[in-house]
Amino acid sequence: MPEKDPQSARWRVARVRRRFVWEIDWNLLRTFTVIVQERSLTAAGDKLSLSQPTISNALRRLEEHLVCHLIDRSSNYFRITPAGETLYEECMAMFEIVAGLPELMEKDRNHISGHVEMAFASHVECPFLDTFLADFHKTHPRITFSTTVSSSRSAAESVLNNEAALGVFLVQEKLDELEYTLLYREHFGFFCGPTHPLFQRRISGFDELRTLDYVSFKTDELSGALAPVAALRKQEQLRGKIVGQFTNLEEVKRLIKAGFGFGPLPIHVVTPDVEAGQLRQLPPYTNPPSVDVYLVTKRTARRTRAQSTFLEALSAAIEATPLESRTYPQSVGDITPAEV
Repeated sequence: MPEKDPQSARWRVARVRRRFVWEIDWNLLRTFTVIVQERSLTAAGDKLSLSQPTISNALRRLEEHLVCHLIDRSSNYFRITPAGETLYEECMAMFEIVAGLPELMEKDRNHISGHVEMAFASHVECPFLDTFLADFHKTHPRITFSTTVSSSRSAAESVLNNEAALGVFLVQEKLDELEYTLLYREHFGFFCGPTHPLFQRRISGFDELRTLDYVSFKTDELSGALAPVAALRKQEQLRGKIVGQFTNLEEVKRLIKAGFGFGPLPIHVVTPDVEAGQLRQLPPYTNPPSVDVYLVTKRTARRTRAQSTFLEALSAAIEATPLESRTYPQSVGDITPAEV
């Protein structure tokens, strides 16, 4: 039977909502957020210094308060329900609002304060970004930063889950929920370490590389973020045994230096290692494969004033700087190997 008094119905709905806001324990939302991020009640308890029964009870109370099921779980199974996914998104949005309260309370509105969390891939080295950060800090000295360094996949998850305001990493597959801006382009070369049989020799082609052991990144495949490197290996029939695959540049470089095999590294990143005699570049010396590194943000993210100010300034700087000036090394037409 239709409601005779729509105004009275709206009043009752508003009263229920107000009662919900005043009665709910906001700590339950924080606990739920940590459970989702850790994907484990036990791990969430460790992070919050609470016992597993306390965490379980908090989740049960929240589900009773919301009258819905948030997480399906067993001893070897963990899945967030659609309702849980929705609640997690809203919790992250609320936390962003709370995080921005100090800057809203600032008496001097001309000085923006706040924090920007970033998620980087392990090998990000971009002079353009370094210069921008230095200039931005001079203009906004009260905005602080922190960075988590991980694999490109983990960095994307951090942005997607609102754990980071932005990410800088290689992209294998673009997601509709994220926005991608080409930040810089880097060229990869093949390198070997001092104990490698080719370190003391000058070679001009790929013949001597074809059957040698190889060290690389897990994304060095035709469907991965390092597809240009994988395509070159296929083209030149480099079919040596893969003795190591990593997500971290430092580990790839470590095994190359140790003589496990040769492998790909960003040329501009390892130039100091080459100059120090710890690495030697191998073919190709002309037109090495290039890989794009992106600035990634979440389209629907609710940002603090500090985050918005930073991203707007960075986007403007990218748009005003030609890609040629954001390509490293900037001269790769004919790279000459170091003299022996």
